[in-house]
Formats: sequence, C-alpha cells, structure tokens
Amino acid sequence: MPLELTANPLLRERTTLRLGGPAVVEAVVREAADLDELSAFLTRETLPPFVLGAGSNLLAGDGPLELALVRVADCPGPERVERDGEAIIVRCGAGLRLPGLLGWAQRAGFSGLEGMTGIPGTVGGAVAMNAGSYGVEIGDLVTRVRIWSPTGGLAWLDRGQCVFDYRHFTPAGTPGKCLIWEVELSLRESDPKGVRRAMRDVYEKKKANQPVTARTAGCVFKNPPADSAGRLLDKAGLKGVRLGHMAFSDKHANFLVNLGGGKAADALELMDMGRRRVLEQFGITLEPEVIVL
Repeated sequence: MPLELTANPLLRERTTLRLGGPAVVEAVVREAADLDELSAFLTRETLPPFVLGAGSNLLAGDGPLELALVRVADCPGPERVERDGEAIIVRCGAGLRLPGLLGWAQRAGFSGLEGMTGIPGTVGGAVAMNAGSYGVEIGDLVTRVRIWSPTGGLAWLDRGQCVFDYRHFTPAGTPGKCLIWEVELSLRESDPKGVRRAMRDVYEKKKANQPVTARTAGCVFKNPPADSAGRLLDKAGLKGVRLGHMAFSDKHANFLVNLGGGKAADALELMDMGRRRVLEQFGITLEPEVIVL
C-alpha cells in the first residue's frame, strides 16, 4: 500500500483539545512496508516532521503550521508473546489507542495498566511522553521498544537502552528523531473481574475530580517536585478562569478546557497567566506538560 499523503491536514480535527490550524502535509503509515516510502518522503521534504499520535497532549496554534505530520495507523496487536517468570509479555503497535489496550488487557485478565484508565492517547504517544496516572508510569512496564529512524530503519531496544524520566522518553544512542513502531510491556495475570473493578474505580475517581468528558489536552503543567500543579493553580485563583471560549477547568485547575470554538491564542494567554501567578505567589516556575506547536 502506498504511503497515504494528505495536504493541509487540520490540527483541530486531530487533537483532543480541538485546536489548531493546518499543517502543510500529513503522511500516514499503515504497515512496515510503508516505512521505506516514509524515509524517501522525509528525505525530499524540507519541512520539519512531527509525529502525531491521538493528539491528546497537544496545543496547536491557530494559524498555518510549517510542519509535515507523521501518523501511525492500523498497527498490529495487542498480543501475548511470552511468559517471563510471573510476568506476561504483551506486544502491540504504537498506533493502538491506549483505551483499546486497557480493554483488551482487562478481558484477557492482565493487570498493571489500570492506573492509566481514562488516558485517551495512543500507546506510542504514551511511551513517548512516559504517560502516567495514579502511581503508574508506562515506562515502568516497558520491556522493549521497537523504533524506526530514516538512517537506522527498524530496531528493537531493550529496557536498559531506554531512558524514562517524568513525562520524558529517550532511546539511548539514537541520534536525531525517531518513530515508535511497537512496544512490549510486562503485565501480570489476574482476574478479569478484578481488573475491571480496579479500572472502574480509577475512572470514577478521575470523573469526580477531572473534566474527563470535556475537550482537554490532559494536564497543562508538570507537577513540580513534592507538589501539585493543580493545587498551586487552584490556590492562585485560576480554577474556572475563562478567556474567550477557553478556561481552566472548574473541576481541576491543571486542565484547559475548550468550551466550544476556543482559540489557541486564548489558551496560551491563560497558560502565561497561570505561570505568572504561581511564580508571583509561590516562587515556583511551572513547566508545560502539554506540547505547544
């Protein structure tokens, strides 16, 4: 199948925050055979590439973006590949939606991912950002990552060849940018009903404290050491503050919500307001967790 190219793809149609103007082009990779064409595309394309998952941690600008989007779709898996002691090794493609992986793991009776219930991104995006929630970071479960680069092709990296930090992943010894293609995770056998109960409990807690059904990009700022960005923003008076059709959530101050017809410019102004007030009142500089394009 030839590489699928789309001209002027709209970021607001590809992000959970529903913001963003057009990029120049989007290349969709559906199978490993497409990667050779992707390499040729990136070689002749002068625009900087940006790998896009489900767009769940992204704030894109309102105007045209001089970018070539790269997106992985129709990836294989998930599947159980082996047992390692008491662990079950599960493999899946990076383009798989995280909720789909969690649902499959629950039905199969595999535990370990329950804390990530409610995160809407892809598996590849979760690894790229070392996504985490309720005491679980996906990097803690990764055993291998298969990455692709135009110069090195496809290669498996063991856990020891990967560096996972807070909301950060780096494949050691890999120069330049790369694309996450497949992931292997270490899970545990468990009772499917117990896994479902744990997932439901996590979702209910999130639903009570986070705007899980609203148009958001997840947490806006990283938590500073030994503190919570949401608590700081709340104490600084940001909860519920609105600008145009964008607002800090009235449930959790570390979430920006698109109320309908929002603009990235207003979202960025709210972020600046939040950083400034927290710095003035607490002497703490908040770092963005959301990726700003």
